[in-house]
Amino acid sequence: MAGNTGTPGTPRVLRAMNDRAALDLLLEHGPLSRARIGRLTGLSKPTASHLLARLEAAGLVLAGGTTEGRPGPGARLYGINPAAAYAAGLDVTPERIVAAVADVTGRTVGRCERPAPGRRAGTPVVRQVTDALDGAVKAAGLVRDDVRRLVIGTPGAFDPHTGRLRYASHLPGWHAPALLDELAAALPVPVEYENDVNLAAVAEQRLGAARGHADFVLLWNEAGLGAALVLGGRLHRGWTGGAGEVGFLPVPGTPLVRRVTRANSGGYQELAGSRAVLRLARELGVEDIPRGPCAEAAAALVARAAAREDEPHRRLLRTYATRLATGLASLVCVLDPELVVLGGACLTAGGEVLRALVQAELEELAASRPRLVMGGVREHPVLRGALESALAATRDEVFDTSR
Repeated sequence: MAGNTGTPGTPRVLRAMNDRAALDLLLEHGPLSRARIGRLTGLSKPTASHLLARLEAAGLVLAGGTTEGRPGPGARLYGINPAAAYAAGLDVTPERIVAAVADVTGRTVGRCERPAPGRRAGTPVVRQVTDALDGAVKAAGLVRDDVRRLVIGTPGAFDPHTGRLRYASHLPGWHAPALLDELAAALPVPVEYENDVNLAAVAEQRLGAARGHADFVLLWNEAGLGAALVLGGRLHRGWTGGAGEVGFLPVPGTPLVRRVTRANSGGYQELAGSRAVLRLARELGVEDIPRGPCAEAAAALVARAAAREDEPHRRLLRTYATRLATGLASLVCVLDPELVVLGGACLTAGGEVLRALVQAELEELAASRPRLVMGGVREHPVLRGALESALAATRDEVFDTSR
């Protein structure tokens, strides 16, 4: 008897595995014919026909147009039903909250941006989140209950042991002890929280420069300087969620910042963060330093330095590259990654010129020689990573036809 308990379930499990393989192919390639799906999966034509009929009845695929360019009638094409499920992501910074909703194919169908109230008394965090989410849902022509999962990206990380946000003292309102419980009560969907740089790494791993790489480091420099560590294909978060908070890394030659989690700074941040770029430019006599928010001004300055040939700008870029490589060398020596991706506006603004300078400096400082590349996801990488993370879990749920 015991030996027979698993037998009835075996065909169902095999069908579900074939269903998921076909759905993944449709996600990767777009609409496909029955014959093409059969060839790619190794299934016979009758089995592929039954599979597609089953998925169509379940609302997961739609029959659309036909193939063209061949003699005779075209074969019917099948594609993922975009309305089979929706997921949402939020990118939270001290200045604003951006929310987006994507259908199950990954296409963004609604987006909303709301300014954050800053440090003054204002709208509670729960209201900020729900307003942004509702704005994106409305822009998509949906209602909140249509969203299956939400991933929220913030600076710092929520400690898995205490539920409190750490490493982000500059994010007002997000440190209340009961915040996660309040958000769970206000939102009718499963919610996950992730560090913003980790989500940028997810975007690079799924869509950008790190596709196909199981071990890589993303070095990020925008409003803050941080890193994401992907080991064996998975994010490494650390005991308190603080793996990759390299802005706090002590660096010889920089002032020792006491109580770094309160000051939200550290040696590497002081050496190579966006404020350091602006300070360095003034020290080197660079004229017409851009104004505006610190990260934006620093990125504009780095872009200008990469494009010009005058000595102050060349010295600025060389010195910045040396400073970046100084902190990056510590990560490389410990982790020995296959690839280092440079992301965030203060790095991508320097383009290939900055990348080559950092690569050369790093080879002088570290024994291992990882390849450095610029990030490939340039538009809202944190938000894109949040959506990709939410979509992965949503697809695992919706595409499991064995349930």
